[in-house]
Amino acid sequence: MIDNPKLTVENPKSMQRIALVIQYIGTDLHGWQRQPHQRTVQEEIETTISTVLQRPVTLHGAGRTDSGVHAAAQVAHFDAEGPVPAHRWKDILNSRLPKDILIRASAKVEPTWHARFSATWRRYRYTLYTDPVPNLFVRPFAWHYYHAPLDESLIQAALTPLIGRFHLAAFHRAGSSRPHSWVDVQVAECQRFGSFIHIEVQASGFLYGMMRLLVGLLVQVGRGERSLENFKDIWVQERREMVKYSAPAHGLCLLRVGYPEFPFPPQVWYDTQPKFVFG
Repeated sequence: MIDNPKLTVENPKSMQRIALVIQYIGTDLHGWQRQPHQRTVQEEIETTISTVLQRPVTLHGAGRTDSGVHAAAQVAHFDAEGPVPAHRWKDILNSRLPKDILIRASAKVEPTWHARFSATWRRYRYTLYTDPVPNLFVRPFAWHYYHAPLDESLIQAALTPLIGRFHLAAFHRAGSSRPHSWVDVQVAECQRFGSFIHIEVQASGFLYGMMRLLVGLLVQVGRGERSLENFKDIWVQERREMVKYSAPAHGLCLLRVGYPEFPFPPQVWYDTQPKFVFG
């Protein structure tokens, strides 16, 4: 039931496709996808929309994030029939959703637009905190890695050859329904800001577990334990058995998703995960 009698009605019987830009802190969430007896982002938002519309609704996301992974600008869509203008869904949902999920914006899109299939790229950022002194305010969003010095230039040198279209089976966790491991990597970069190292990868799509497996291996390169030649040999030769460590989920964030046509201005979705800077 719609609880605001003053809502303007465009056409109460028309079906609208509504796009959402979503942020969530993944700490207490079991990922994006709905799972039995688990609290997930999809389940929380679907349930809230269904309560408002008083009918079941399916929410389609641009990508699936694992348990504990954050999102600064996840994108999803659903279809709704009724009087609610598209831009009002942001406020309606935010007034009902838990505090670790936020709708940045909502908008009407064409009926053929799809949050997953219309997307041309996704971008993830992994954050490492390298100062030996722990920090409570950093801990939920960065891997506290202080065991050995990390050389960001070595990490960048390892990342650069990944740009292009490659079969990255070495970074593909078991349990995925995806029939292949081809990935078009568009951007792969590593930057240091004081005690923080940010690793960002932009690609057409990501394999199950890809980013965390990649970071786990890159850390070995950054501390000088694994050579650049060995790192490249592992992914070129698809030696999955050599990729043994997955970086912790809490350092990873789905930064943004790209579309040829997107109804939201850049300030809503482009770079909305703050970077830590210590003065």
